[in-house]
Amino acid sequence: MSGKNRRGHGEGSVYEQRPGLWAAVVDLGWIDGKRRRKYVYATSEAEAIKKRDELRRALQLGMNLAAAPRTLAEWLTEWLAEKDRDGSTKPTTIARYRQVIDGHLIPHLGRIKLDKLAPRDVQRMVAQLRDRMAAASVVKIHAVLRVALADALRLDLVERNAAKAAKLPKLGRTERRALTPAEARKLLAEVSGDRLEAFFVLALTTGLRRGELLGLRWIDVETDEKVLFVRQTLQRVSGQLRIVSPKTHRSARPVPLARLACEALVRHREVQDREMAAVGELWRDSGLVFANTLGGPMEPRNVNRRFEQARQAAGLEWLRLHDLRHAFATFLLHDGQELRTVMDLLGHSTIRLTADTYGHVLPAKARDAADGIDRIMGEEGEEKRPQ
Repeated sequence: MSGKNRRGHGEGSVYEQRPGLWAAVVDLGWIDGKRRRKYVYATSEAEAIKKRDELRRALQLGMNLAAAPRTLAEWLTEWLAEKDRDGSTKPTTIARYRQVIDGHLIPHLGRIKLDKLAPRDVQRMVAQLRDRMAAASVVKIHAVLRVALADALRLDLVERNAAKAAKLPKLGRTERRALTPAEARKLLAEVSGDRLEAFFVLALTTGLRRGELLGLRWIDVETDEKVLFVRQTLQRVSGQLRIVSPKTHRSARPVPLARLACEALVRHREVQDREMAAVGELWRDSGLVFANTLGGPMEPRNVNRRFEQARQAAGLEWLRLHDLRHAFATFLLHDGQELRTVMDLLGHSTIRLTADTYGHVLPAKARDAADGIDRIMGEEGEEKRPQ
């Protein structure tokens, strides 16, 4: 490399090593008495520049690019620490990654050298996990490994992503029984007058997730305009309840309110005002709609506990709290609402997710469409039929 291409610590250069092969080098500085550099290679200048910039970013974040070949456990630990440090990943996602890494990836694959990890190692782990947990859980565990190895590949720490070749279990769609309007009315009758009545009414009439409801603030509710805005959610992160941003950018959304929901919210505000007056100075004004009896965030498990009591009293032992969200979507689709409208109200990231989740509702609508063709063609046939 010529002198003009030399750079200081942390900088880098790009050059064509031979036709069709570009090299990028980043100076790592003096380590153990030696000047260390990290080389990466690409088939184009643009790709080499991109790889060089990724190395520089990793170096700035404190990643040890000069380290000896690490085990997968060491890489996963380092990778997670970087994710947590750069602030681009939500705390709830970091907590989920940590649970997967500590509970599954390190125990199964942690001792293997990162650059020696082979597809057969990943496939063996998938087979072992499949024998003792649901297919959806296996897919999520594999996804964390795939993402971590993708970052290792970008930094030229591995030659390929060994997780990509693994054959995953198929996710067969399990169609749960849908709540009927009559059953929904029976459930609401059981919670009528309950402290959490408004919570269950909103869950059924807005489709909001549990965390979205528990994170809802009074400033996000406009009963006069019959609308609320999802701007935050309550989640448990590392054992602590925290207010975090919505799941995705589509999860932050306006949601129209039915008259039933508005009336329930008005009654709930009156109940909360009485609770505030009863405890006086002990009240912690969090501004949350569904706060605990002292004004702070409500424990999600208490909501589930009350729901279990209500569903049993209503004779709906099969019903889960999350099924109220599904019931909301199913009611809308049966009423003739467009799939795109349901997607927006639920805050789904893609319309495919909505279609995959509620595809079982569409056949009935398709039947109606086919009947409509019969009606149209029948009318036209009558017009053209000779008298």
